[in-house]
Amino acid sequence: MSKRDREDDVEQATQPKKAKKGDKYAREKQRRAEKAEASAGTVKPASEKKEKEEKKPKAEKSNEAAIDGAILTDAEKRALKREKKRAKKEKREAKRALAEGDEEAVSDEEVVAEEAATNEAVAEPAYIALEDMKEGEKKKSKKSKSEKSEKSRKSEKSSKPETVAPISTVNGDSTVPTLSGYQEHSDLKALPQKTIDDFLAAQFISISDPLKAGFRPITEFKFLPSGADAKHLEGFKAPSPIQAASWPFLLAGRDAIGIAETGSGKTMAFGVPCVRYVNSANKKDHSRGSKIRAVIVSPTRELAQQIFDQLSKLVGSSGTSAVCIYGGVPKDEQRAGLRTASIIVATPGRLNDFIQEGAADLSNVGFFVLDEADRMLDKGFEAEIKKITAEITKSTPQTVMFTATWPPSIRELAATFMKDPVRINIGQDNPTGDLRANVRVTQLVEVVDPRGKEQRLLQLLKQYQSGPNKDDKILVFCLYKKEATRVEGFIASKGLRVAGIHGDLGQNQRTASLEAFKSGKVPLLVATDVAARGLDIPNVKVVINVTFPLTVEDYVHRIGRTGRAGQEGLAVTLFTEHDKGLSGGLINVLKAAKQKVPEELMKFGTVCRAA
Repeated sequence: MSKRDREDDVEQATQPKKAKKGDKYAREKQRRAEKAEASAGTVKPASEKKEKEEKKPKAEKSNEAAIDGAILTDAEKRALKREKKRAKKEKREAKRALAEGDEEAVSDEEVVAEEAATNEAVAEPAYIALEDMKEGEKKKSKKSKSEKSEKSRKSEKSSKPETVAPISTVNGDSTVPTLSGYQEHSDLKALPQKTIDDFLAAQFISISDPLKAGFRPITEFKFLPSGADAKHLEGFKAPSPIQAASWPFLLAGRDAIGIAETGSGKTMAFGVPCVRYVNSANKKDHSRGSKIRAVIVSPTRELAQQIFDQLSKLVGSSGTSAVCIYGGVPKDEQRAGLRTASIIVATPGRLNDFIQEGAADLSNVGFFVLDEADRMLDKGFEAEIKKITAEITKSTPQTVMFTATWPPSIRELAATFMKDPVRINIGQDNPTGDLRANVRVTQLVEVVDPRGKEQRLLQLLKQYQSGPNKDDKILVFCLYKKEATRVEGFIASKGLRVAGIHGDLGQNQRTASLEAFKSGKVPLLVATDVAARGLDIPNVKVVINVTFPLTVEDYVHRIGRTGRAGQEGLAVTLFTEHDKGLSGGLINVLKAAKQKVPEELMKFGTVCRAA
């Protein structure tokens, strides 16, 4: 077939389609002409309806364009698309380059269709513009989705926390970031690892650290960093086990749980890091906000006062002030102290009173201590503690908890407001923190008739306070306040120097009795369980339980008043048939401490009474 014949065939094949296209182009020309005349004010445009239709929603326009496109053949569609690209190229000055694939050879049918479109001299028909608009919206939508996806990836990346604190090293191993820049003393680092291991084993120290910091215990006072003043501890040969193990973590700003027997030096374990933190914070921050930097909560007034006295020695002449707040005394003096204090030592109830009335602002607290935490739960202070932590945790402080036991209730409490705490346990064969008696205390249990307890008490006092031991301190425990008053009167009637401490006495009387006993002016003190926990009463030689307490836990804490600071102690307990329900628990404590179990006690049974 000749070239001419082929062109004729193509022309015949495309003639009807060109006619249809010509009609569409003619309508477009007519619309433009009418619009031009209308703009001149001579004729109302006949295509007004068409213009209104162009203002319809995009969905409707898209449908109309699809309908218009349906009358075109594939060849015409390709030809018009190519014309559109060529027109855009000329109009937008080569902004959008044609794809390389579009430059390939085009069929004869496309060439004829393109020539036909060119001969009609139509710039850009309406339905082509609509097609262009649809394609542009698709590209825009695709670009928008891509941008959103990219922003989402950047947002996820930026939301990941970054560690900016410096990383310290111990024995060449990298450790967790420290909040206060604690660095181990060079001499401590130089100690052989065997020396450290032997110390931990000898002192029965076990450390559970989720962050695996690997800090070495501070085995000598000289290893303390600058700013950690412990001058008034110079009378001691070395730090106690709980101090040695906890100081590195607390000085590094870590949350910590210390589990140790009463009388193990826990006050200074948290006291030294506390004062160091407060002094540093006061130097760095001179804002007009609350001056309170540290809060220490204890279960009893006596323990709060004892902690306050020791912290006051640590604070010294640094300019940092502390206040002790507790119930049973007027609030005015305590309220005045809160205005200038940087450290609060408090019982839970009175502290919450001041918080509610707005006198205690804890928003800047950075160091929080719960001392004798298990005892506070035993006394029903859990709700009060949670109120305090709700105020303190606004500033996400370093939190420290000291306890003699590690029951589930304490674990649950710690989980509510502590972050990755290191757990330090001090005690022979007691890595779980279960209740254990001080192994340095010799425990003697006597099964007696309830009616003969007072006479037996008098015999014991004469036995252990005679000759060169006449001034030895003996602490006598009773179960009830009225019983304590009666026993104190009975001892005084025998001509012995005695004082008392229980809930029916005013705070001034309790303080006076405690000070007289501590100083040795009065060698006998009759007390209820209020004195059984946390109180630092030095050199108590003997503890006598006239009446067994309500729980075995309280028994352990009572006898823990002797045998403190590495010394030996003696505890004598008068056990009666009224106490037989607790015989099983008592027997377990005696056996765990490798103490003698009397046969008379075994007769009551070895089964522990359910709580």
